[in-house]
Order: sequence, then structure tokens, then C-alpha cells
Amino acid sequence: MSPRPHVPARAFRPLAALPPWLAHALRAQRGPVPWSAVTRGALAAGPLLLASVLVGRISLGVVAAIAAMLAGINDRPGSRRTAVKRLGAPALVGAGGLLVGTYAGDHAGAVGLTAVLTGLGLLAGGMSAIGPVASGAGTQLLVASAIGAGMPVADAGWTRALAFLAGAGWLLALRLVLPTPGALTGDFRFDGERDAVARVYDAVAELLDATGTEQATARRAALTAALDHAQDALAGPRLRRSARSASASERRLHAQYAAALPLAEAATALAWAAERLSDRASAGPRRLAAAVRENTHTGPLPAPSRSGPALRALDDALLHAADTFDQGGGGDLHARRRGARDLLRTAFGAGGREYGLRVALSFGVAAAVAQALYHSQWYGRHTHWYWLPATAVFLVKPDLGPLVSRVLCRAAGTVLGALLFAAFAAVLPRPEGLVALVALCGALIPVSTRHFAAQTAVVTVLVLSLVMVGGEPQASAARIAETLLACVIVLIVGHLPMPGERGGQVRARLAAAAGAAHAYLTHVLDGPDDRAARWTLRREAYRALAEARTAIALAAHELPALARHTEGTDEVAAVLERLVDTTTACAVHLDDTGRLTARHRERLAELLDELAAGRERVGLRAPVPDLPAAG
Repeated sequence: MSPRPHVPARAFRPLAALPPWLAHALRAQRGPVPWSAVTRGALAAGPLLLASVLVGRISLGVVAAIAAMLAGINDRPGSRRTAVKRLGAPALVGAGGLLVGTYAGDHAGAVGLTAVLTGLGLLAGGMSAIGPVASGAGTQLLVASAIGAGMPVADAGWTRALAFLAGAGWLLALRLVLPTPGALTGDFRFDGERDAVARVYDAVAELLDATGTEQATARRAALTAALDHAQDALAGPRLRRSARSASASERRLHAQYAAALPLAEAATALAWAAERLSDRASAGPRRLAAAVRENTHTGPLPAPSRSGPALRALDDALLHAADTFDQGGGGDLHARRRGARDLLRTAFGAGGREYGLRVALSFGVAAAVAQALYHSQWYGRHTHWYWLPATAVFLVKPDLGPLVSRVLCRAAGTVLGALLFAAFAAVLPRPEGLVALVALCGALIPVSTRHFAAQTAVVTVLVLSLVMVGGEPQASAARIAETLLACVIVLIVGHLPMPGERGGQVRARLAAAAGAAHAYLTHVLDGPDDRAARWTLRREAYRALAEARTAIALAAHELPALARHTEGTDEVAAVLERLVDTTTACAVHLDDTGRLTARHRERLAELLDELAAGRERVGLRAPVPDLPAAG
């Protein structure tokens, strides 16, 4: 469900001695409490459920509350325009899944229903390989289809789908309308975009401060993350690649982002040179960051020394940024469009096929087992058999963490949540006490997303509350049993051999990064004077590398039986990062002098040789460009 992978930025030192798969399960993300998201969560599922109780349509209120809960899990920091796609697209797909599941449950037998759900699993798994939003949409498709097939609600399928859309739409409306606490500068509708662009300039300054130190590589990665975040924040439905029809605030932010790209390029070239810089070099980007946050002019900017090509590029970029900040205007996001063919190639490529088969098998087996237990009445004729396949969906999603970590966290979180709910259910009045508990859990979801076990505990309490408000008996024991059964199913399926090479998702990401690096290097060495195209290719190369790094890090924290299939890929990714950094340094030097130095050419040759050797070692099918003759 989470649009971002569950890889924490900081770790407790005592965990370093533990096996990677166990250490990952014990780590949690850190950061300030997202009070705006907490407020939205409190105003989402709980009030929707209360309204349904008051008007006597509890079943539809439960569906709307579930949709609001799922949207709340996807409600991450960022711009409002990004939230439209991140929350809206999964909700639309989820409503379709609910509709399909409802009619399949009403008209298909156990075997037919299992086949339909398995087919949906194959589709959702493949599309999840496209990216975070598609992954969230795939998750909601499967969860909603299981709920539609199994939840005992008398309402028609289209009515339930509308209730699902209303629940998610209510949270999205809150996201668009409510101001962010503390956002008092300029138009509050763009506070997410403004903060994202300001963080890019901060990251440039931090990279300049770290030049010539061991922290330079980490700061360059942080700059890539900041640029990715800002690019996504500005690429929403109202402002895409053109700002001609946008408001003055939008055009200004668009131009400020575009002005950061040559600064980032120059800072990367200086970091590659590995020479310490004076504090004066980073003062300009910091003033630009403050100007973005305060929505003001920059004032005079301190000029760095112009003693070398990269420093001259930095000075020129600062002058260009100061002029842009004064004049406003628009700019290009320098993001490569992904057409339908590209998306289909990703979904049905090696990574998408492996992902789709594993999701389909896990979801299908869980649905088959749930149907068998339900019809055999092995432990009673309970009406919530859909919990088993729905739980399997969350367990089989790689973007929520490594497999064993997901299983451990899901089991622990479910047991904790079920025990907490049993205690609450014994003392709270019904239904008002349970409605209040739903509102509390909705407020806690944005905080609980820092650790999968905590998120599972909060969601378990919320779902069990909805079950009781809907008129069913307390079901903590059944929830624990079905979660443990889902954990066993997904663990077995996760270790089964699949057609094709294991680690397909990692290799697909790494191949995409290698292809992007190849295109960027070829463009720079061919020498066309098209900086806009160069910046687009550089952004694509660094973004693809960041995605590959994330996939590699997740695979490295699997059990040894799975982790061994991606051994060596981290070394190839490191070579690609050094190659893209060197390409950036070459581009800046070519802009200044028109030819490469012997150091640049030797470094490129070394990295291309390392890449060729690493590609063969890990079985990566990706092009390695030739270095042209000196001239």
C-alpha cells in the first residue's frame, strides 16, 4: 500500500549485529509527527461511520470507512496536486475491484470466484511493477475485490462502489481543502510544492558543504531524492510539463525548480572533483531556499570563486537563478513522459511477470483456502472469509518491505491489535464508543506508517471496530488465526521457484538504470548543445538509479535463500552511480572548454570496464557504450 518503500533512513546501532532480515523488521522510520495528516485521519473514517449510523445505512458507512482507511495509508507528505493522483487513482481502481468482486461473489461458485480473484491478482501484480501509484492501485483492486466478494452486505454492487468512492473522495477533499498547519506564506494550496522546491536548494547547499568529504556520496543521493520529490510535487494534474495556463504562484514555483537543475549539475561536478570549498559556495543556494519558503526575492547572492569549470558553472547557475527568481515565468520539469507502451513493457517485462505470478499465486491460494474453510465450516460459518486473501495482499507486496519482515511485522501487529481491541470492546459502549475508536485509529494511521507492525496493529483495531459496528460479534481470535494462516501461505509462495530468473524485479530496475545511464552518457559524449535534453536525461538516470537502489536494498534484507539471487547487484549500482556522476562532470567541463581532460577520459574508461564486468557477473542485459576517440 505504501507509495514509498519501507526502508528506514536511520537504524539503531545495536541492530547492526543482527541478521539483515531481522534487523529490518525491528527498525522504524523517524521524523516529525505529520499533524495535518493526523487531523485528516481523525476527520475521515470516524465521521463517515457516524453519519451512516445516524441515517441507518451502516453497511455503506463501513464500506466508506474502509475506503477512507485505505486512502489514509496512501496519504503521505507532498503537494496537493500529487495527492490527487496518489489517492484518487487507487480509489477509482478499488471501486472497480469492489464492483467486480461483488458480482463475482453473487454469481460465481467457489471455483469460479477463486479463478476470478486469481486473475485479478495477476493483473494487479503486473501493474504494481510500474510504480508507487500503480502499486497502491493494485493493492486496492485486490483488497476491494475480496471485500466485495465476501462482505455480507445487502446493497447492490454499484451502490457499494459509490460508497467506496465517497469514502476515499472525502479524505481527498480534506487533503485539498484543509491548510497545512504553519503554512502562512503565500497561497497555502502550494505549500507542498514550495517546501519541495526549497528542499532542493537546501540539498544543493549541503552537497557543496560536503564536497571533498566522506559524506559527499550520501549528500548527492539526498539531492537526487529532493529533486525526485519536487518533480513529482509539481507534476500533478493542474501543472504538468507546461505552466503557460497556470497561476502566477504555479509559474513561479515551476521556474524556481527549473533554475535548480543547473545548480545541481554544477554541485555534482564539484563533488566529483572532491576538492573542499569555502562556505561562500553554499551561501547562495541557502538564500535561494529561504526565498522559496518565504515567497520573496533573493536579494544579492554571494558569488563563488570562478577558478575552475565547475565553479564557473556554479556561479553562472546562481546568476541565472537570481534572474529567474526576480522575473518569475515558467519552466520545464525535464521529466521524460512514459507512454502506454512503456508502461505495458514494465508491467509485462521480467520484473512485472515475476511480481504478477507471485501476487496471483498468493492471492489465489489464500482465496481458495478461505473458500474451502468457509464452505466446510471447519471453524464455524463466519461471514468474513475475505480477511484471508485481503491479508495475503499486504503480505505479498515488496514495497512494504522484505518478505520475512512483512510476515513478522504483520503477525506481531495483528496479535497486538486484536488483543487491544478485545480490551476496548469489553468496556466501550456501542456503537458510539466504537465509532470514536475508529476516529482515533484514523488519526493514528499517518504516524503508524513508520513501522509495518504498528500500522498493522492500528488497522486491525479499526477493522475489528467496523465489523462490530456492522453487527457482527467480536472477532479478534479469528483475525489472529487467519492472519497467521496468510503468513504461512505467503512465506511458502514467496520461496517457490517461478518461471524465469529470480530477482527479476531487481534486475529490471537495474537494467532500466543502466539504459538511462547509457543514454545520458551517449548524449554528453556526442556533444549536442541541448542542455534541456541533457537535464532530462540526467534526471531520468538519477531517478532510475534511486529506484534500483531501493529494490536492491529490499532484496538484500530477505532471507539468505532469496537474497542470494541478487548478490552483486549493489556493486553494479554503485558503478552506475559513479558513471553518472562522472558523466555530469564531463558535461560541465565540455560546456566550459569544449574537450575532456585525460582524467575524465581515464575515469570513464575505468568505469565502463567495471560496468561490463559487473554486468556479466550478475547476468544483466544492458548496453555499455563505447568511449569515442579523443578529439
